[in-house]
Amino acid sequence: MFSTIKGRIVLILALVGICGWYLYSNYAETGSPVKLGLDLQGGMHLVLEVDDPEGTWSLEERSDAIDRSERILRNRIDELGVEEPIIQKVGQDRLIVELAGVDDEERAREMVGTTALLEWRLVRPLSDVQSSLERVDRAIVAHYGADSLRALGRAQVGEGQTGGEVEDLLFGGEGAQEADTVQESGEDQADTDEELDDEALEALQELEDQEGDMAAEELSLRPFSSLLLQLEGGFLVPSRDFELAREFLELPTVQAVLPRDVSLNWGWEPYASGGEIYRELFVLQREPFITGEMLDDANSARDSQTSEPIVQFQLSRAGGRIFGDVTGRHIGDRIAILLDDEVVSAPVVQSRIAARGQITLGRSDIEEARDLALVLRAGALPAPLRVMEERTVGPSLGQDSIDQGMIAGLIGLALVVLIMMGYYRFTGVMAVVALSVYVVLVLGGLATLNATLTLPGIAGLILSIGMAVDANVLIFERIREELAEGRAVRTAVDEGFGHALSAIVDANITTLITALILFQFGTGPVRGFAVTLSIGIIASFFTALYVTRTLFLIYIRGKKATDTISI
Repeated sequence: MFSTIKGRIVLILALVGICGWYLYSNYAETGSPVKLGLDLQGGMHLVLEVDDPEGTWSLEERSDAIDRSERILRNRIDELGVEEPIIQKVGQDRLIVELAGVDDEERAREMVGTTALLEWRLVRPLSDVQSSLERVDRAIVAHYGADSLRALGRAQVGEGQTGGEVEDLLFGGEGAQEADTVQESGEDQADTDEELDDEALEALQELEDQEGDMAAEELSLRPFSSLLLQLEGGFLVPSRDFELAREFLELPTVQAVLPRDVSLNWGWEPYASGGEIYRELFVLQREPFITGEMLDDANSARDSQTSEPIVQFQLSRAGGRIFGDVTGRHIGDRIAILLDDEVVSAPVVQSRIAARGQITLGRSDIEEARDLALVLRAGALPAPLRVMEERTVGPSLGQDSIDQGMIAGLIGLALVVLIMMGYYRFTGVMAVVALSVYVVLVLGGLATLNATLTLPGIAGLILSIGMAVDANVLIFERIREELAEGRAVRTAVDEGFGHALSAIVDANITTLITALILFQFGTGPVRGFAVTLSIGIIASFFTALYVTRTLFLIYIRGKKATDTISI
């Protein structure tokens, strides 16, 4: 069928129509006929490294962590909806991640870097650690010194000093030099003080000094336990003291005096009570009875009663047995659900729970629930990843690349068209028509395969245009030689295509092999070049030997043996 002129025309029009449809569909959906890479549409470039602050990991362990992280990140990014991401291992302990067309950069950054270690632990009674709080206080005093803690206590009352300035106060920075001073309150306070008589001012100052002395003395003697408020099932720490309490808890000497089978973990969200904001501190079993490794599936939803965002999870068969056994033995107790060592929720077990459950996210939005479900499905990173380098390629830079590539391509096409039409005359026009079909096939091939067009890919496209013209030149020159020897037009055309075939096949096959090698062993932009070049070679072969010959058959149809052609 496809050997006749009608069959050839049908096949060519069908291929052009399919390619045109894919190009139009992509344009209607994304605003671009083909998918553009990072260098053309903008996006994020991240260099990640295994975070090993203590330097205890061996090179083999770091390399293994990076290999596992690469697989997990690829799963996460695929679900995030970023198409054709570049995730490339560099050296033994680094990853390069390129995300083209990312709209929400902060969300993508969090998705890439979140460790997402999911655990279920039993909540322990407060009495398990209350006897250890005195030892914790002594360990903190021994580490910092009573005088430094006393200065810190006065600073907290007089200056509202917490968190980020603790190091300065305790170890002699600017905060330590200012710890014994009281800042002025501004013009309003000064005006108020002027209205008070001397006796009232002295009484006010004496009261402030007493409060500061009491707070400083309490902090110097009970630096950690004085920050805690007891709550059923845990402790509360005022939000203003959260950073200080967390810094105390992270001391190795403090961790050493806590019971070996107990851990203190912070709640995920602030806790509001009585108009105050607190952070919850839970007393938990140190070892989890089940982890996210036994998780089969996780999906986001909204609670049917409260409309709060939740994450519904499904455990594996083995995980379901363990979960059912533990919940069956601890009805009435609390079980904490932890994500990266922070307690997301700690519900009371009402009945035995099998393999299904849910995580309530409180005041979080549904987008956070979706992200959490995504991360849990994709798996936990084997180690935290630190962002070593981050670059954002703006769409304006990508647009400049597109414009320059289009200008280069149009100039190249214009020169090819002029030279072919000027040198080969009417047959040159047929070559230009075939070249137009070639461009549609290449772009349609990229759209059909959902391949990404990068700046090196544009270079591959322009190179393959040159190869398409080269094939036509070989054919036309062979036809000229056959006509010069006195062959009839039909015979000269058949012989020209036949003799040029071997040279065209050799040139295209060798280039195609090179492109496949580049694709196999190259990374990033090199692969983009290889993909575009490979599609261009196949399209060039088809247009030179099939489309151009079809145009010749139409051109010489009805011509007599004695007629000639313009070539």
